[in-house]
Amino acid sequence: QVQLVESGGGLVQAGGSLRLSCAASGRTFSRSIMGWFRQAPGKEREFVSAISWSGGSTYYADSVKGRFTISRDNDKNTVYLQMNSLKPEDTAVYYCASRRLYSAVLSTTASNYDYWGQGTQVTVSS
Repeated sequence: QVQLVESGGGLVQAGGSLRLSCAASGRTFSRSIMGWFRQAPGKEREFVSAISWSGGSTYYADSVKGRFTISRDNDKNTVYLQMNSLKPEDTAVYYCASRRLYSAVLSTTASNYDYWGQGTQVTVSS
């Protein structure tokens, strides 16, 4: 069983930055694709970014490309999401997710992720 705990959310003004962290339990972290999703009130959960086992491959939603950066530290069992140039439309609950052990595809589909954190609120004021 994998447990994921997000942190780093908060309130920030438009144009500001936040860094989200997701700490994972278990020994499987270094062989699991990790992703970030977000869900705004009244909207579907949407893909934000994903990262391969080694961190060598990443993928971003068009809406965050060039502003957000995903990274991971396998020694610390942690994945990060650095969010710059934040916009009010980035306001959402952000979730960390993990794919099943040894999955090799950077999926953008939430149902392909097997483990989820509890989420952390990000609010961007205009």
